[in-house]
Amino acid sequence: MAIRQFQLNEAQIGELTRAYSESKDGVTRTRLQAVRLYGTGYSVKEVIEITGCSRTSLMEWCQKYRLLGVASLADHRQGGNHAKLKPAQIQDLKARLHQYTPAMLFGADAFTSGGQFWTVEDLDQAIQRWYGVTYQSRSSLARLFELCGFSYQRPARVFKSRKVADVMAFEERVEKNCWTRPRMHLIP
Repeated sequence: MAIRQFQLNEAQIGELTRAYSESKDGVTRTRLQAVRLYGTGYSVKEVIEITGCSRTSLMEWCQKYRLLGVASLADHRQGGNHAKLKPAQIQDLKARLHQYTPAMLFGADAFTSGGQFWTVEDLDQAIQRWYGVTYQSRSSLARLFELCGFSYQRPARVFKSRKVADVMAFEERVEKNCWTRPRMHLIP
């Protein structure tokens, strides 16, 4: 059995304990506690059960602590694509999406054949053009559509090999049949 290389002395334990009690951030507290427990002799399995972290994360936190100290265990995540556009920009985007069609902005480069309806790809291209912002996630762009008052519509299947004259004749027959069908009158 290998001897554990990562062991904390009393000063380091005190430093981690103080940082833990002073921290208000839950993620940072979990990291501090996991490093302290592992450095005081708890097994990896016990630390994982207590803190809920993964083995990989635990080892990364211990290495960061060893190299850079307590400050390296703070949670520095920024959080979310939604913060890329300010609320005023989202309102401006909403107005522009209702004012323009993709065909008006991109012409033949629009992602739909007619360029009449907005797609996620068109929205991404428009945001890059208007605001210089790029989103990594399709779901974030779909959320922006929702914020702008758009709803998801499944496109209708259109067969490219169909003949326009045949379609018009069929629609005409359907419309005529609609009026020639006997109507049922309900008696109250």
